[in-house]
Amino acid sequence: EANEHLVVAAVHAQTLTEVAENTALQMSVKAERDFLTGLPNRALLTDRLAQSIALAQRHRKKVALMYLDLDQFKNINDSLGHSVGDQLLQSVARRLESCVRHSDTVSRQGGDEFVVLLSEVTAAQDAVLTAEKVIKAIAEPHLIGEHRLNVALSIGISLYPDDGEDVEAVLTNADTAMYYAKRSGRNNYQRFTPEMDPGLNRARVP
Repeated sequence: EANEHLVVAAVHAQTLTEVAENTALQMSVKAERDFLTGLPNRALLTDRLAQSIALAQRHRKKVALMYLDLDQFKNINDSLGHSVGDQLLQSVARRLESCVRHSDTVSRQGGDEFVVLLSEVTAAQDAVLTAEKVIKAIAEPHLIGEHRLNVALSIGISLYPDDGEDVEAVLTNADTAMYYAKRSGRNNYQRFTPEMDPGLNRARVP
C-alpha cells in the first residue's frame, strides 16, 4: 500500500511538472506572437533578423526586409468598426504568408503595419519581385462577412548589407522607405536610398 501511494505521488508530481512546463511554453509562445494574427511580433522578428544577418555573413548572401503598411486602413475601422478591421488584418496576414517561402518570416508590428523578412536572397530584385507579388495578392478583394473590401499596401524595402549593417539600421531604413512609398501615391514599393530623410518617419501618413 505504501508503494502504491509512492507511485501515485510520483505520477501526480510528474503530471504537475508537465503542466507547469506546458504553461511556461505557452506563455513563451504568446510573448513572441501577435495576439490577433498569430504572426511573430516585433521581438521575435528582431531575433530572426539577427539570425538571418549572421547566416548571410557566413554564406555571403543578402537579407531583405519589407516594411508594409495598409493604405487608408483607419477609414475601414471608422466606417465599418474594429471587428471588421481585425478580420481584414487576419485576411491580410494569411495572404502575406502565402506569398513567401517557409524560411521567410511575416510579422505584425502592431496596428496595420507588417514586416516581411526574406532570408538569404541574392539580389535586391528578389525583394522587388516579392513586393510586386504581395501588392497583387493583397489587392484581390477581401470578403469579410457581407463586405467586399479592396485594400492596398505601401512597401519599403531595405537590404543587408547594402542599406544597413545591423538589425536596427535595416529596420529603420525599411520603415523610412515605406513612408516614401506612401508619399509617392501609395499602393507601391520604394527601395531605400541614402538620400531618404529618416525624419519623415515622424510625419505619419495614413
